[in-house]
Amino acid sequence: MFKIAQLNLLCFLCMVMFLSGGCTKKSVHQIRIDGSSTVFPITEAVAEEFQKQNKARVVIGISGTGGGFKKFCAGEVAVIQASRPIKTSEIKSCAQNKIEFIELPIAYDGIVIVVNPQNTWVNDISMMELKKLWEPEAQNRITKWNQIRAQWPDQKINLFAPGVDSGTYDYFTAEIVGKEHSSRGDITSSEDDNVLVQGVAMDKYALGFFGLAYFEENKEKVKALQVMGVTPSFETVAEGKYQPLSRPLFVYVNKTEVKKTAVLDFMKFYLNKGAILAKEVGYVPLTAREYELVKKRFDDQISGSIFTNTKVYQSTKVEHVLIGKVDGFAK
Repeated sequence: MFKIAQLNLLCFLCMVMFLSGGCTKKSVHQIRIDGSSTVFPITEAVAEEFQKQNKARVVIGISGTGGGFKKFCAGEVAVIQASRPIKTSEIKSCAQNKIEFIELPIAYDGIVIVVNPQNTWVNDISMMELKKLWEPEAQNRITKWNQIRAQWPDQKINLFAPGVDSGTYDYFTAEIVGKEHSSRGDITSSEDDNVLVQGVAMDKYALGFFGLAYFEENKEKVKALQVMGVTPSFETVAEGKYQPLSRPLFVYVNKTEVKKTAVLDFMKFYLNKGAILAKEVGYVPLTAREYELVKKRFDDQISGSIFTNTKVYQSTKVEHVLIGKVDGFAK
C-alpha cells in the first residue's frame, strides 16, 4: 500500500511538472543573433529550416551591422550578421571583452540605386553624380534634380538611405563619398529596408539605395538605375561587373558559443544550406570552391579577420582573400 501511495505521489508530481513544462519537456536552447537587415533574409531562411529539424530556438534582431557588433562584442549575442567586414575598433572592443570570433563570408550582394517608377527622366547615374548628391557639402545646397543634370526636373529630390549603424551605409559612403559615415544629413534613414522601399515607392521625386535582394522583392514598386552603364542584377554581381557597388556578406560567430551543441549545429547547417537558401531569397551565392574554403575556416576554428583593413575591393573574389592571393576585399 505504501509503494502504491509513493507511485501515486510520483505520478502527481510528474503531472504537475509536465504541465509547468519542467519534467518531460527538455529546455530549448536559444540562439541569439543580431546585425544587418541586409543579411537578415538569408539568416531567417536558414533559421526557419534549421528549427524544423532541431529543438533550438533562433532569435534574430536587425539593429544594423554596427549595432549588431556592439552587442556581439559585449557578449550579448552568439552570432552577428554583417554587410561589411568587422572594423578595427570593433575588433578591439571584442578583445577587451575577451570575445574571440570566426569570420565567415556567406554570399554576395549588390547595392541598388532606386527611384520611383513614375520617374521617367533618369535611367542611369554616374559615380560622380552620386557623390555630388550624397557628400556632406551637398546638404542644403544640392536639393533639386536639375542640380545634378540640367535637363532633369526643377523639383526637390528626396533621399532615402539605410541608417548610420548599417553596413550598407558604411560601404556606400566609403565607395561613393570616399569616407565611411561621411554624407549629408538631410535624408530619411532607417535600419529597416522595407521602410526605404515604401518611402521611394510613395514619392515620385525620391531616390534611395538598399540591397539587391530587397530590390528583387520589390521591383514592381521601385525602379533600379544603371550605375556607370551597368544594370544591377544577380549576373552582374556574380561576374564582378557591378563595381564598386557589390560586396560580400558575412556572419561572425563567437568561438565560446560554438562550444554549445546548438550553436555548432546551427552554424554547420548555415554553411551547408547557405548557397541554396541565399539564392532562394535573392542573393548571389559564393562559388562551390569558396564555400569549401569557408567551411574549412569554420572547421579549423580560425580566429580573427582577414577582410579588415585590406585594400582591394573591385574585381576581387572571396576565394582570393581566403587563400591569400590578394590583399583582400575591404579597406
